[in-house]
Amino acid sequence: MPEVTIHIGGRAFEVSCQEGEESFLRSAAKMLDDEAQVLSDQIGRMPEARMLLMAGLMLADKTAAVEDKIGVVEARLAECEAELEALKAAPAPEPERVEVAVIPPSVTDTLAELAARAEALADRVEEKTAG
Repeated sequence: MPEVTIHIGGRAFEVSCQEGEESFLRSAAKMLDDEAQVLSDQIGRMPEARMLLMAGLMLADKTAAVEDKIGVVEARLAECEAELEALKAAPAPEPERVEVAVIPPSVTDTLAELAARAEALADRVEEKTAG
């Protein structure tokens, strides 16, 4: 079992941990040391046990606040997941009906006749101007 030296409140502590857990221990010790530093800056020197107790309580308070926020986020996530499942389970909406204007065949026939007449007139004009 590895031994790790951590520093909290300006004091060194030898702590054992599981193999591979050293970085987590150092991270936790850093958080505790940061809280101890806040106490030291505000109150000054105090007995080791009191300093550790107060720093631990401050971390516990922060942890409780984070757990409360996690609970709110998890509840919101559950609501969103339920809404998503309800949307997935709902039947597909009816297709939207879109009406497109239909041009009657008589109009297209008339336009084709007009185009043919215009081309015939253009041909006659060309013949007269050429000849």
